[in-house]
Amino acid sequence: MTAADTSSSAATGALSHLRVLDLSRVLAGPWCTQNLADMGADVIKIEKPGDGDDTRHWGPPFFPDAEGKPTSHACYFAACNRNKRSVTVDMATPEGQRLIRELAMQSDVVVENFKTGGLKRYGLDYESLSALNPRLIYCSVTGFGHTGPYAPRAGYDLLIQAMSGLMSITGHADGEPGGGPMRVGVAVIDLFTGMYATTAILGALEARHRTGRGQHIDMALLDVAMAVLANQGAGFLNAGNVPRRQGNTHPSVVPYQDFPTQDGNMLLAIGNDGQFARFCEVAGVDWASDERFTQNAGRVIHRDTLIPMMAALTRTRSTAEWVRLLENKAVPCGPINHIGQAFDDEQVRARGLRVEQERYPGGSMPAGEAINRVVSTASPLRLSDTPATLRYAPPALGQHTDEVLRERLGLDAAKLQELRGKGVL
Repeated sequence: MTAADTSSSAATGALSHLRVLDLSRVLAGPWCTQNLADMGADVIKIEKPGDGDDTRHWGPPFFPDAEGKPTSHACYFAACNRNKRSVTVDMATPEGQRLIRELAMQSDVVVENFKTGGLKRYGLDYESLSALNPRLIYCSVTGFGHTGPYAPRAGYDLLIQAMSGLMSITGHADGEPGGGPMRVGVAVIDLFTGMYATTAILGALEARHRTGRGQHIDMALLDVAMAVLANQGAGFLNAGNVPRRQGNTHPSVVPYQDFPTQDGNMLLAIGNDGQFARFCEVAGVDWASDERFTQNAGRVIHRDTLIPMMAALTRTRSTAEWVRLLENKAVPCGPINHIGQAFDDEQVRARGLRVEQERYPGGSMPAGEAINRVVSTASPLRLSDTPATLRYAPPALGQHTDEVLRERLGLDAAKLQELRGKGVL
């Protein structure tokens, strides 16, 4: 997805036939709806007048103005809200609820992340909206799901990382400098939940082709967190092993970690015996013929012997030298970049992963705070015939309110003015 894609027609998107009503905010729900929007869906984001999505205010960092001074607009919001149209509606008012119901009647998908039962009092829950639109696919994203003793609780990514055990396997081991439970550097459970929600919605759409009916999707952050424990969860469930933190090393594969070099550090991800043998060949050592190290199981058992030997060896060359020598032997090796270095990497640049959009003034934006440029990371969804496209920059609050309500509900200027006077919009 490149800047050139801004001219692509929305009709070419894989999901350009779909209408999505986005009642979610923060990260998990918006990540899901941005995926759908990148694939062409028309996503209408409903926000509270005056405030909008919580992440509009989660800063610093804030977008700079034309003079490079920080505005009041947080960069966080831009991570998960491109390709959407922002409409401000106060759902606490009866007229606001009516507008949202009318939009839902015209939609294929609704995504919301209110607390369990939170939308029922507004008549915007699944039962209420599916009665009006039986084809509606309604995706709820909550911390703990709609069943079980924790269902009423609010859930945030950090809390779920702690409760699921993820933090117990992330970070340095007890007794090491800096040892202790550690969260992942991004809200990974929110992001995984957004991706699982996207998958579930696409599955429900496929089912609707056969049945003609929509359905309710109950996505819970805790469910997702337990699922993505993957091999660590499987090891406990089947062998009774309770894994512990071990820094950058791998519980089942050796050597698979960071190593010191002459000028810093590098990452070696040797996943099989052939790669280890080729590493040894390049390094000029005969460790692959040592029965302790020939096979991965032995290297795991004898890691305390092997790893110090390897660390002494890797210190003899620079990171760049190791990468140059090993990449020609198909041994996975690379630098440990900071984010600036990662975006400057030649492969990242070749794949067009930095995309830029123009953002025109509009919506509820304070005077002098117009943001004319937004940079984000391209969608990784690479479809050959229906590629992801850039249509809208992350919108200003309420930027598309009049446009959408005229287009979808036929409201004229007088009606829009009346609703604004009542504080509905």
